[in-house]
Amino acid sequence: MKQFVMAVCMAAVACSMISATALADSVKGSPMLKEKLTLVQEWDKVFPQGDKVSHSKVTFTNRFGVTLAADMYVPKNAKGKLAAIAVSGPFGAVKEQASGLYAQTLAERGFLTIAFDPSFTGESGGAPRYVASPDINTEDFSAAVDFLSTQEAVDANRIGILGICGWGGMALNAAAMDTRIKATVASTMYDMSRVNANGYFDSMSEEDRYKLKEQLNAQRTKDYQMGSYELAGGLPDAVAADAPQFVKDYFAYYKTERGYHKRSLNSNGGWNKTSALSFINMPLLSYIGEIRNAVLVIHGEKAHSRYFSEDAFKKLKGDNKELMIIPGANHTDLYDKKVPFDKIESFFKTYLK
Repeated sequence: MKQFVMAVCMAAVACSMISATALADSVKGSPMLKEKLTLVQEWDKVFPQGDKVSHSKVTFTNRFGVTLAADMYVPKNAKGKLAAIAVSGPFGAVKEQASGLYAQTLAERGFLTIAFDPSFTGESGGAPRYVASPDINTEDFSAAVDFLSTQEAVDANRIGILGICGWGGMALNAAAMDTRIKATVASTMYDMSRVNANGYFDSMSEEDRYKLKEQLNAQRTKDYQMGSYELAGGLPDAVAADAPQFVKDYFAYYKTERGYHKRSLNSNGGWNKTSALSFINMPLLSYIGEIRNAVLVIHGEKAHSRYFSEDAFKKLKGDNKELMIIPGANHTDLYDKKVPFDKIESFFKTYLK
């Protein structure tokens, strides 16, 4: 009997040791796997290719396992380790549009830059397609910093980010969390949480918001029954004469030769209808008052969205924060027509020195 009890105890100890070993192996971490992406190699941007920088396609993975695609721009004849900037946006756009123009132009001015497609969009991976998330899309910026920090040509202590439109809010949220980001620019910023929860100019009541949530949750049921995610639709193929001016401005960019791109959500089918749910319930800019590093917020004087930037700026603290209003500019003018590149260059050179 004693031998039997001893055998059972020894077996239990052995099992415990095996379990402990398995646990020890598991907590060492899981491998960071990359999705295999098919990337377009020819130049297919809405802006001409510059001759002052070298361009290449790169990929990196965020901590949710989504592999992101980016265009890297490096100044020709650059020497030593460079300051680097990660660029993304506008919300519903791709890197072949405004973010690529920003990235190429800043590379021409001496920075190593990447313009990336956010998770689930453009050439980046992830499923389901065409969905946005305040958490995942904030993480996309930090994943870009991961990538830049490990590049031989980059000074890891001199990394900044730049977000356009809805990705301006993501950039501020990332800067509030990621202390490696030494300087942040938010250009023609949207607060995606605020606009989804409250409507434009905070016109929605609590009752309005409840009805919206009812509609979106009914859509979830419909999507699950159908086995596919219904798209909200991008901009219309024609704009009514009595449409709001900002809709006409969006149309003039996304639906014309100026900015149309076949992979752009805004130019085509739009986001999944249910993408708004997480933004309604998760305020993006809750902690931006804790950003210690430098921030430049830029907006157009005539932009319908100007209040997003002005109100966000009021939350920022410290003498290294600045709000710049561009006279006469509307929201989309800051996509390509009236971008204050001299100011942006000066800002990054000051705080990424």
